[in-house]
Amino acid sequence: MTQDAVVAAVLILLVVGGMAARPLYPKLPTWSLMSLAAFIAVFIGPLTVDDVPHVVNFEVVLFLVGMFSIVALAELSGLLDAFAYWFISLFKTRLAIYVASSLLFGLLAAFAVNDTVALMGPPVAAAIARAAGIEHRHMFLLLAFSLTIGSAMTPIGNPQNMLIAVESGIKAPFITFLQYLAVPTLINLVVTPLLLFKILGLKNGRVEYSAVPLELIRNTRDAAVAAVALLGTVAAMVLNDLAALSGQPHIHNIGFIPFVAASFLYFFAASPREVLARVEWGTIVFFMTMFITMEAIWRGGVLQPLISAALPTYQGKPSDILAIALISTALSQVLSNVPFVNLFTTYLHHLGVDDPKAWVALAMASTIAGNLTLLGAASNIIIIEVLETRFHSTITFAQFMKYGALVTALNLAVYLPFLLI
Repeated sequence: MTQDAVVAAVLILLVVGGMAARPLYPKLPTWSLMSLAAFIAVFIGPLTVDDVPHVVNFEVVLFLVGMFSIVALAELSGLLDAFAYWFISLFKTRLAIYVASSLLFGLLAAFAVNDTVALMGPPVAAAIARAAGIEHRHMFLLLAFSLTIGSAMTPIGNPQNMLIAVESGIKAPFITFLQYLAVPTLINLVVTPLLLFKILGLKNGRVEYSAVPLELIRNTRDAAVAAVALLGTVAAMVLNDLAALSGQPHIHNIGFIPFVAASFLYFFAASPREVLARVEWGTIVFFMTMFITMEAIWRGGVLQPLISAALPTYQGKPSDILAIALISTALSQVLSNVPFVNLFTTYLHHLGVDDPKAWVALAMASTIAGNLTLLGAASNIIIIEVLETRFHSTITFAQFMKYGALVTALNLAVYLPFLLI
């Protein structure tokens, strides 16, 4: 075994083992664990300091800074609280609110990118939890699971689906994704909260609250600025993605759109320093160090033999679709879904795969893999970091996997028949 392979194996053990052991070190944030792994990857190899600028995706970094800023102003102004209380006013029982919240977060993620919902969702989820009398952890679990499920449905739901839509060569990716995934996604957005409500031991009952949504807005001007920035950003990203998929002129670096919108917001906000202070900088560090760590793991070459053994050829059989789903679910826990898809698409091209079902299966499974463990999707880390820093609570690796294993099994059981039959 080469030195690079040994380092890759050590990094996998460090990240996965460290996440599992976090309850023993409650003050250890997830980003500090990933930063240690990145240090090892550069200090020992296979990466060098000169590799870092080429490995870190600064488009993603600025996307996060921009979205965190927009969401911060929306929260400070009271806009998100007002929206949350308006939303729950449409439903009368705790179970109805829980199921409706799943559909809300999921459908938003399908058309506004899952990381966007992961960034603006926690304040909304927290407000809904307070009003409905649901523990923050239980609402945040629903947020993580539902936005992951919803984002699987369209090519613009998450970064890995967009990558697949571009790399696969599917002629009508939007229609193709919806054809195979729309119905099972909607089913999962309903059955998942029902399952969680049961296994979390939540009690149904009538929800009473006295707040008037508009009275929750603390600064009208900031709320207006935040609304313009948020709606404008989401609309620009969705329209840009639709233009890209239809071959029309479009912005190639879509991740910079939220940062440009935030640049407008910083000037007009009543307290721009407070807005910037609310950016979750720990999440920013996590993403930068994650790019470094994942590249080092891939260069170590320890995962490639597993992929070729599980899927040596592709013949379009149900067993091949199942193999893609299982590989994607498993290896997304090690590489996280976006880096995994970025690398696995190369392998599928090597096999000459042009079957839309195979590419849709990759999109579905690599996305739903995010419901198995905290490491399966970067959106999980965003949500957990907000839960820990803002609400002084957490969901451990073991707790997430305890519920996530059941949710993932349920999700796959719903999705796979639509791809195998």
